[in-house]
Amino acid sequence: MVNELFVNTVNKSLNQVGKPTSRGNYAYNCPKKDHRSARLEVNCDESSPHFGKFHCWGCGDFKGKTVIPLLKFVKANHDLIQEASSILEYRGPISYEKKEESISLPKEFKSLLGKRDVITRQALSYLKSRGVTQDDIEKYNIGYCDNGLYNNYIIIPSYDENGVLNYFMTRSFEKEPFKKTRNPTFSRNIIPFELFINWDLPLVLCEGPFDALAIKRNAIPLLGKDIQLDLMKKIITSKVKKIYITLDTDAIKRALYFSNKFMDEGKEVYLVELGEKDPSELGFKKFTKIIQNTVPLTKYTLMKKKLYL
Repeated sequence: MVNELFVNTVNKSLNQVGKPTSRGNYAYNCPKKDHRSARLEVNCDESSPHFGKFHCWGCGDFKGKTVIPLLKFVKANHDLIQEASSILEYRGPISYEKKEESISLPKEFKSLLGKRDVITRQALSYLKSRGVTQDDIEKYNIGYCDNGLYNNYIIIPSYDENGVLNYFMTRSFEKEPFKKTRNPTFSRNIIPFELFINWDLPLVLCEGPFDALAIKRNAIPLLGKDIQLDLMKKIITSKVKKIYITLDTDAIKRALYFSNKFMDEGKEVYLVELGEKDPSELGFKKFTKIIQNTVPLTKYTLMKKKLYL
């Protein structure tokens, strides 16, 4: 079965529209040498043992077990390389070696509980405008920095199931920030907010931390539009039966791709369509009403949504 998302990613990376040939292969003009015909082939059939392999039949020795070296050769956008890598990694059983890493909160981190100076009040005012309550601040240990690399940034820690810090997210509370976010250079291959997740109950996947705070119940922010390997593995092997996916409209292809993966694993998947707003803009009550009226996807409705794209 051809993975259309993968084809689209390769097309964008090579700045070409591949031509389907046989056995799930797509042909492209070789970026290494002009062969006057499309001699480079990439396998895009996710059911094939050759999925992701590339081979230029003109060059002969220009080939690889995955398409990643090819994308790096053409200096494709980093996000496209990451997307291709994610698609390839999610195929089949998940197995990988986990590197031992550690992370700590910025040394300038300050609690938002207690004293109220000018900067603290500004940070609290920003959080209030995003619908974050005092209970949220205490529950998630939300703080801020008033100097250093994260000066004037809200700091939202994430803890694993044992209460050990595994990441932290940031958001500037300045009115016109130079950068809205400045996240740590640390692997995102974690389970955000794992400490607060009940793996026996329905799970909600959303994009950012403020979305998860607004949803309140069993919500995991993806820190973007991809599901990292640790999280994917945990969901698949957990007792979770119902999964609600609430990605933004610009990530509908990713949402449908992950929906299909979860359905193949026997999960009941709900694609929550929020229009142009996200959960943090809607708030808990409006979001809850929408999610209660969402029906589970079927293979038929999933296919219809793919055709409408």
